[in-house]
Amino acid sequence: MTKSSAKAVMVVNTRSRSGQRWFDRACARFDELDYLVDAYAVDDPRKLDQVVTEALRSDPEVLILGGGDGTISCMVDLIVGKGVKLGVLPLGTANSFSRSLGIPLDVNGAVDVIVNGAPRRIDLGMIGDDYFANAAAIGLSPKIAETVPHLLKRWFGRAGYLSWATLQFVRFKPFTLIVGSGADAQRLKVVEVRISNGPFHGGTELVESAQLDSGQIVVQAVKGPLKRRLVHNWAASALRLKTRHEDVVEFSGTSLEIATEPPLPISIDGEVLAHTPTTARIAPGVIEVMAPRP
Repeated sequence: MTKSSAKAVMVVNTRSRSGQRWFDRACARFDELDYLVDAYAVDDPRKLDQVVTEALRSDPEVLILGGGDGTISCMVDLIVGKGVKLGVLPLGTANSFSRSLGIPLDVNGAVDVIVNGAPRRIDLGMIGDDYFANAAAIGLSPKIAETVPHLLKRWFGRAGYLSWATLQFVRFKPFTLIVGSGADAQRLKVVEVRISNGPFHGGTELVESAQLDSGQIVVQAVKGPLKRRLVHNWAASALRLKTRHEDVVEFSGTSLEIATEPPLPISIDGEVLAHTPTTARIAPGVIEVMAPRP
């Protein structure tokens, strides 16, 4: 195969669960495909911003990010307006962003999409001024994200994550969601809120109405006050049962004001980065990502 004309850089969070193994295998696969990549392995997530910023100074056509949903979401802020295409190596526990795009979750498949796929222009969600790739959440998910031991996720994957989630569920309490302001504000008792740019959340398709190129942000609330509604909704969604729709209320638009009683943390693609009250918005078509060809 002739040398690729693409000028690509790859930054991999090797502290993610499969990071170092995927980094080595991805480098080997790119070499097999004769696709030229400047590769950086980063074992300290605090240095990712610095490494990505340095990588972008070489003006690459493609920036390949390897990590979980949190890594992708934190880094997309750095590429908005840079004219660089995003390539994704899904190395996390849930990989919701990759699932929403149809990117394979194995090394060879993900690399092949970067090399042979097609650019797809997508929206990004926003919480305040912070961009996010896939989904934000209020309720149980931020509680889990704030407290889950990193080694539990790294060594035991989704099984360890679900075990920790069960423990936090026992301690969790329903809360009040307020969407809008003034006389038009809507109030309801809920057990979880999903602020979605894409359909997948926690690796499961929960918000089917949210699409990465719809130009709309979707706020989906799982109705309370009974916590078992959340369990039913997750199970029904995983099993693709029609009853999954009975537990939720949805709001959509280009911008939605959101508050809770009491004020609560917001996890953005698995990382707690904001708190209520806030404004959820959509940034339409602001980046291109390498995706499977239709």
